[in-house]
Amino acid sequence: MKNIITLSLLMLLLSCERPSQKYLTISEDILRDKIAGGWAGKMVGVSYGAPSEFVYNGRINEDPIEWSPETLRTSITEDDLYVQMSFMMTMDKYGMDASVEKFGEAFVNAGYMLWHANRGARMNIWNGIKPPMSGHPDYNLHADDIDFQIEADYIGLMSPGMPQTANKICDKIGHIMNYGDGVYGGMFVSALYAAAYFENDIKQVLYNAMKSIPIESQYHAILRDVINGYKRNPKDWKKTWHEINNKWGDSDICCALSEFNIDAKLNGAFIAMGLLYGEGDFEKSMEISARCGADSDCNPSNVAGVMGIILGYDNIPKLWTGYMDKIADSLFIYTDYSFNIAVDRTLHYAKKLIIDNEGKVENGMLYIKEQKSVPAKLEISFPNTTPKEKVSISDEKYWEWKGDWQIIQQPNQWDYEEKQKQADKKDSEVIFNFVGTGAVLLGRFDLDCGQIDIFVDGQFFRSRDNYYERMDWGAGDGWLNGAHLAHVMNLDHGSHTIKMVITGKKNEKSIGTKLKIAGAIVYEKT
Repeated sequence: MKNIITLSLLMLLLSCERPSQKYLTISEDILRDKIAGGWAGKMVGVSYGAPSEFVYNGRINEDPIEWSPETLRTSITEDDLYVQMSFMMTMDKYGMDASVEKFGEAFVNAGYMLWHANRGARMNIWNGIKPPMSGHPDYNLHADDIDFQIEADYIGLMSPGMPQTANKICDKIGHIMNYGDGVYGGMFVSALYAAAYFENDIKQVLYNAMKSIPIESQYHAILRDVINGYKRNPKDWKKTWHEINNKWGDSDICCALSEFNIDAKLNGAFIAMGLLYGEGDFEKSMEISARCGADSDCNPSNVAGVMGIILGYDNIPKLWTGYMDKIADSLFIYTDYSFNIAVDRTLHYAKKLIIDNEGKVENGMLYIKEQKSVPAKLEISFPNTTPKEKVSISDEKYWEWKGDWQIIQQPNQWDYEEKQKQADKKDSEVIFNFVGTGAVLLGRFDLDCGQIDIFVDGQFFRSRDNYYERMDWGAGDGWLNGAHLAHVMNLDHGSHTIKMVITGKKNEKSIGTKLKIAGAIVYEKT
């Protein structure tokens, strides 16, 4: 009898030590409603904030925000939606496990405009620099920009309660165009979405999402600053805004020394502020995020997407979704996706991911194997780097010109003009002399640009083709193609040179071999 009792106790102890399988459960109908809420929120938020996008740089928007139900139609033309739908269309065509090269091709060769990190990746891939190096800071000075952050929603939408799954997909897609904090922005947003399916407490949603990014990152640091500001001033978001802006407002590397800030982490802070100070109210959350300024359509779009999942489509106030029936089957430009199709395809992929990650779909119910958040590995794009000075092409002490260089006043259709120096003859060259730890030469990619060789401190660095194909509206014109022609960072502090030489070669599509230079930015270590 004693042996039987001992054996029974031993078996009980062993069963207690064996990890139990925990599942999150949700009905397919509720999951669909929350997916619809997420996509609808994304559309509402971007249409709500679009008129003020980058109008309020480094300042709070105190002006009236006008929105009517019909405004929702403008979301059909927003890059916040159609770019990420390109990735979903790639999944439709090649499967969820399609190679990263296929995902890169999806948006690189699409017919729409791209900006900042996305455009940097497009140029890199056209120049043979494939993912993940296309987003790496050695090749893309926009590595920490907002691009992936605004197009990662679909990953969180199809990863309900699965933050590890979301991070794995983000790691693959995000490095096409970003690195470090730029990738963490997408991880943070997708983790917010993943958490929002099963958590109504907005503070807990935020805390859970933060677990997906490394605590040592600056992105995590700025979110902690938002939380601490909220704790000090829970009823006054503007005080926290000023604290954040004073500390982080000049953190942008690619658009250095200007109030324009497209850095992922600053805009991510404005997402967090909208969620915290919005206190679970759909409109209030969206409005605060929009009034923070900077990328004021993308940030409330992310916020409203998260709130849309928490509430579910049917519980979003009808003011915001009342017009949806009129456009639910309208295709987003450059895609074969409508709102209704996006909801259907997201549900399809969510069910597939649930099953692929040891969950189950049975009798209209979904059983999601619980995942604990695991932070991504630490990446730092530009360690301890800060902008030192912006240099005009008119400041001759920095420049040496060889060949026939002409000063051109470059106009564009948006009343912006930029003075440039241009040359097109083989062996024409320019040398930029600077003191610091890094620099970028600014200029233009365009239809009539050719190939150049780049040298750093007298040593060959790399070649690049500055031809940029016209894609629909404006995609080869004016300031929209303002470009980083060459950059080098993390040098030893001291005197350095960057030289660019026209090779006389060109892309077969180019109508010229021009090199267009507008200025430079010099960086140093903090």
